[in-house]
Amino acid sequence: MIYTVTGKIVERNDNYLVLEVFGFGLKVFANNCTLAKLSPPRTEVKLFTFFYVREEQFELYGFLKEEELRLFEMLNTVAGIGPKTALAILDSDSVENVMAAIIERRAELLTKTSGIGQKTAERIILELHNKIKFPKAKSLTKTMDLNAEVEEALVSLGYRRSEIRKALERLGGGSRKVEERLRAALKILSNRPF
Repeated sequence: MIYTVTGKIVERNDNYLVLEVFGFGLKVFANNCTLAKLSPPRTEVKLFTFFYVREEQFELYGFLKEEELRLFEMLNTVAGIGPKTALAILDSDSVENVMAAIIERRAELLTKTSGIGQKTAERIILELHNKIKFPKAKSLTKTMDLNAEVEEALVSLGYRRSEIRKALERLGGGSRKVEERLRAALKILSNRPF
């Protein structure tokens, strides 16, 4: 129904922003990654949107990228997954990594999301596995496994998960050994701030 909205951000809250469009203030819910990239005052921003209607509840959800919207829409088709849970899944990792976890049937990567247990993760995989096409899925899940090991090692050294994840994002998919990724992440972390 409403596919995109373009307007000026006038307010940002913990889980939504207010977008002014032709004098109207639209409350647009978004995931933390999207909210972190958007802060008022901003001249104009274009969001891909999902209009959610349930009984007497009308909500608008917004995303910076069209692929985020597509994955959000697919997640909402899974029984037991509503918009808030779909947002949490999108916050758990990048769109590509979530799609790779679904394609490669890696439920343990989806259960990192708060509120997603083993059965729900398996249901997501069962219902979406054949609907998602993503050729780089296998290599991405290998990188995700390596990153999980590196993250646990760095947490045990006293680093915060948020700064570790930022460092691992900067690494990309380069090195294929845990030791190499750990050394590279430590180098990035030693040159922080984030």
